Amino acid sequence: MYDHKVVSREEWLVARKKHLAKEKAFTRLRDELSQDRRELPWVKVDKEYLFDGPNGRETLADLFDGRSQLIIYHFMYSPDWEEGCPSCSFWADNFNGIDIHLKHRDITLVAVSKAPLSKLQTYKKQMGWSFKWVSSFENDFNRDYHVSFTSDEMEKGEMFYNYRISNFPMEEAHGISVFYKNQQGDVFHTYSCYSRGLDMLNGAYHYMDLVPKGRDEDDLPYGMAWLRRHDQYDG
Repeated sequence: MYDHKVVSREEWLVARKKHLAKEKAFTRLRDELSQDRRELPWVKVDKEYLFDGPNGRETLADLFDGRSQLIIYHFMYSPDWEEGCPSCSFWADNFNGIDIHLKHRDITLVAVSKAPLSKLQTYKKQMGWSFKWVSSFENDFNRDYHVSFTSDEMEKGEMFYNYRISNFPMEEAHGISVFYKNQQGDVFHTYSCYSRGLDMLNGAYHYMDLVPKGRDEDDLPYGMAWLRRHDQYDG
């Protein structure tokens, strides 16, 4: 950082316009990718899932709350954990409060975790969040959408995550799954993403990408070693 190139305003403008051309190309490519994502085929959800939530027992269809599109954030929170995953908490800080805007585009956003509802409610209150959060403790939802792993899978190092068999380091993983409900009440799974696929949904990281140091994680033991829950930072 100390020997970074410094130029005149005129030279800076030339470099900035050159970079702008790359940004515009990236934006157009991202639009194409988003359109391709929307054109992916769907899978009808025939299995019944019952979730525990603030409104009692609800099916997957109930979670749409009168809308046709549902986004589920798979929040890492194992039943035996005392607190939710710090990384998922970071993501939750970034989507907390946006549900009012999504509702006006026919979208419902819900977080789902394996931990029992009582733990989710306690942690939600601690973190000051307002989004809807339901428990999949008594159903196979996490397993079926590949964000919870068995002890046997962990022992063998053979977990199916992000569309491949890998040795994932924990029994819970994070992800996003998207569903659509038609006028007949049929529910379809349209999309899921995992790992770095969630990167674009974290606004804080993208602000970091604008500054000279970027995310500043290269010299850390792992990418998010700096991260704390928002109520646990010093100062």
